[in-house]
Amino acid sequence: MNESPSPSSPAAPRPIAAAAPAVTHYENFPVASWLCPPALRAPIAAIYHFARTADDIADEGDANAAQRIAQLQAYREELAHIAQGHAPAPQWQGVFAPLQAAIAQWQLPVQLLDDLLDAFMQDIGKTENTHTYANRAELLDYCRRSANPVGRLLLHLYGVQDATSLAQSDAICSALQLINFWQDLSVDIPRGRYYLTDADRAQHGVSLVAMQQRQDSLALRQLVMQQASWARELMNSGAPLVHRIPGRAGWELRLVVQGGLRILDKVEALQGRSLWERRTIGKADVPRMLWRSLWM
Repeated sequence: MNESPSPSSPAAPRPIAAAAPAVTHYENFPVASWLCPPALRAPIAAIYHFARTADDIADEGDANAAQRIAQLQAYREELAHIAQGHAPAPQWQGVFAPLQAAIAQWQLPVQLLDDLLDAFMQDIGKTENTHTYANRAELLDYCRRSANPVGRLLLHLYGVQDATSLAQSDAICSALQLINFWQDLSVDIPRGRYYLTDADRAQHGVSLVAMQQRQDSLALRQLVMQQASWARELMNSGAPLVHRIPGRAGWELRLVVQGGLRILDKVEALQGRSLWERRTIGKADVPRMLWRSLWM
């Protein structure tokens, strides 16, 4: 639920490689929900629109890896440009005008926004070159930039900045990112995205080829179950943050935590078959999540 100076950028406007894709999906985290304090809905929506658009550049459409990197670099330069107070380029007006207002009003740490873009660019590079993650430390460093900034930006808006809260937020956000990985193995592996680390695979005797081909084996299933257990431990270590966030925002965080844990329930129920099946949360899961939220 992250801080630092804004990146440097030329003073004059620069051409942008492509206009922002339309943003129509809001599945990654709650945006300006009814539980969110009304005064924070605009900046939260601006942050989400910025991140979602960057994710679309990285993932959607027919552009090749080089084109996606170029577009993200232009997007990154535009972030630095508006952070210095310059008017956003017309192509990005819908994204950067609200974000610029949020940065000015709430003094948002621009480095955290830039970290998100750095993670998207890394993801493209690793996928294009079939690179894996060596160990958990390397994977968590990716989470530090791909997920943790969102939590830290929200904490900044809530006025919560103590070290314990930041650490717990990082644990929750990294856990959510890992949960997404283990939920989406059946989607990511065919796309060339490998988040099961070399060290963990070696521990279980699972080769890269076996993972790529999704060869069913007890070792591979045990590997996936181990990852789910790791994500659950990380989420539980951050969960006490719900008691440090005031009011309605704290209740929204309870539901975010319980949503992640419910996905883990479903991943674990598959007994390691996440490489072949993908489970999601449905309406039937909401009562259980609400009940667990009440008892946190």
